Amino acid sequence: MKKLALTLIFFTLWAVESMSQDLLENALAEIEINGLDQVSMDNQDQIFISSRQGDLYLYDSKGNRLNYFSPPRQGRINQLEAAWTVNIFTFSEDLQEYRVLDRFLNPIAEHNFFDASINLAKAATFGNNNIVWVWDESDLSLKRMDYLRNLVLDAQPLPLLTDSKNLNILEMREFKNRLFVLAPEEGVFVFDNQGNLIRQINLKQIPNLCLYKDYLLWIENNYLNTYCLSTKAIFKLFEVKDSKASKVVVGNTKLLLVEGDKVKIYNMPTLLKNLK
Repeated sequence: MKKLALTLIFFTLWAVESMSQDLLENALAEIEINGLDQVSMDNQDQIFISSRQGDLYLYDSKGNRLNYFSPPRQGRINQLEAAWTVNIFTFSEDLQEYRVLDRFLNPIAEHNFFDASINLAKAATFGNNNIVWVWDESDLSLKRMDYLRNLVLDAQPLPLLTDSKNLNILEMREFKNRLFVLAPEEGVFVFDNQGNLIRQINLKQIPNLCLYKDYLLWIENNYLNTYCLSTKAIFKLFEVKDSKASKVVVGNTKLLLVEGDKVKIYNMPTLLKNLK
């Protein structure tokens, strides 16, 4: 019995090492853009990248460039989202505006937050039913907007909900009808689709919101780490030996590692694919 247990442990460790080797040493392609900033993927594993000047690039899952969009007003894009079925969303804090584009990078809508009486948008993200979530630092509130009308629907004063008066919100993302808010000094706040606080996750080390199935994923100390949203368990999935990789982006069948001005494309590793 003891021998069988040791055999199973050895096989498990071998399988983990083998699959992590497949991930790290067999990149399908590599994309390099001077001043690379934000990276996102859609549900067809097309890759969207923004530069620090605010230009947008579209690549296929093999790293071939398909399209390019340069906005008439240049400004850094703080949030780039392509995970929605139809639209691409961008938010620029410098310009205090957000833009919705189609899958070919053709602009559909473009709005200035000042026109909606939002004085200092520091983070914004797309949501279901034509909703845009906005963190307005001028009055420390989380706001829901109808982007078709560029109209604020309601607002929640976050300091009253979170017991924090110095929120520094880096990123927001709606996922499975929940809003995830990344505040590096506080962790990750989870809200329902009406902006009511559900809970706070004490993860202060993650660089970006990478959500996959029932998990938050991030790279720390050269390992891909996971936090299970339902069980609250944290564990290391596999080693990421490329120590320069700072962020991970997960699509449908592909995984991206972001390393400075480079994006490396890999097939989805079996360990990640089999997560329940």
